[in-house]
Amino acid sequence: QEEIQEVKEEGNLELLLNSLDKIVEETENRDEPAWRPSGIPEEDIRSTMVPYLLKHRSYLRKVLKQKEEENGKVAESVLAGRERIAELQQLIQARKHAWQ
Repeated sequence: QEEIQEVKEEGNLELLLNSLDKIVEETENRDEPAWRPSGIPEEDIRSTMVPYLLKHRSYLRKVLKQKEEENGKVAESVLAGRERIAELQQLIQARKHAWQ
């Protein structure tokens, strides 16, 4: 008993076992099984990274679509501005000729 108590005190086992109990309690409510490595690093990384990369690609496509729409609106306003400038230049030329 003394040796066991000594080992528990030296390794701070009581605190570690309590934290392990908390981890077990937290995982009891999960529906999905815990991840376990398959032993093949390429497959393990692929199984972890592919869903993340697909989600990120979807996000980037969404942002790209938004930016393309914004750019389209800006391009339309630029063209409208250029047309207005051309109209004003013609008006200026017409008034200049009328004045002369």
